[in-house]
Amino acid sequence: MKMIAKAALATMLATTMLSGAATAETLRLSHNTGDSTTWHQGAEKFGALLAEKTDGAYDVRVFPNAQLSGGDQMKQAEMVGRGALDLVVTSAINVTPLVPEMAVFSLPYLYGGYAQVDATTQGEPAKVLEDILREKGIEVLAWGENGFREVTNNVRPIKSPEDMKGLNMRVAGPMYIDVMNALGANPQQMQWGETMTALQQGVVDGQENPIGAVIIPQQVFEVQKYLTTWHYSYDPIFLGVSTKVWEGLEAEEQEQMRAAATEAMEYQREITRKGTADGVAFLQDKGMEIYEPSEEELAAFREATKPAFDTWAEKVGTEIVSSFQDAIAAAPAN
Repeated sequence: MKMIAKAALATMLATTMLSGAATAETLRLSHNTGDSTTWHQGAEKFGALLAEKTDGAYDVRVFPNAQLSGGDQMKQAEMVGRGALDLVVTSAINVTPLVPEMAVFSLPYLYGGYAQVDATTQGEPAKVLEDILREKGIEVLAWGENGFREVTNNVRPIKSPEDMKGLNMRVAGPMYIDVMNALGANPQQMQWGETMTALQQGVVDGQENPIGAVIIPQQVFEVQKYLTTWHYSYDPIFLGVSTKVWEGLEAEEQEQMRAAATEAMEYQREITRKGTADGVAFLQDKGMEIYEPSEEELAAFREATKPAFDTWAEKVGTEIVSSFQDAIAAAPAN
């Protein structure tokens, strides 16, 4: 009888444990890039922290390379907005088809350094964008970093605007099309999942992306020879949740989710900036030729891209642009 009782107790405990595990709610998180990037590391960190803070109530499944939107990185935010996806990690420029105002972060030569970036993404200016995204069905939980976008190509070193002329350049979004046109290049908007093959096959000559978040972890150095650190545009990422999910949470759960996101994106920014700081030497060791423009040369790029800045500043709205410029002016340059 004792053995039967012990067996029954063991069965009951096992059933209880399985039942408890089954109650964990699965949330699907989609992001643009591969599973070796800091985007993915930040997303995985968020999942681990959320499970920890909620005692296993939520299980975040991370899907890289925009798998859940058929490889369309621009479509992810729209899917989150209507509740077809639970969570997204994406960059501001990828949301501009849905919210043109998001282009403000990436206006050419807006920022001089990380302190100025943090004054906007971690300060009051970003809250205006968060309000707009909320109206589109996305609750921004925290801001991370893609980084300053640098240009690579296989044709020649880029030292001046004239060197961009005629190059077939892969770009991520509409604003960068205008920037490349202003520089005399031939922009081709392309999903990131298609880009490495296009570079390898010579369909495009080059691309532009941050060193720490994309160029190194996605091994762009294997298919590109030249890199210029022109810092022409900054691109933040954000971790967002569908408002349908968000509004269904208890206040304590919302607090736990936001805390997990904040901590995860702090970690993601840290490892991205470290990867960027160490990146130039790493890329040189891998055989890339690196060109670091002088202040005078950067001024020439700034002047050449001003038409694109003005066009997109008007689309964004002067009030939003001014709020960013004011915050930047009050922050240290580096």
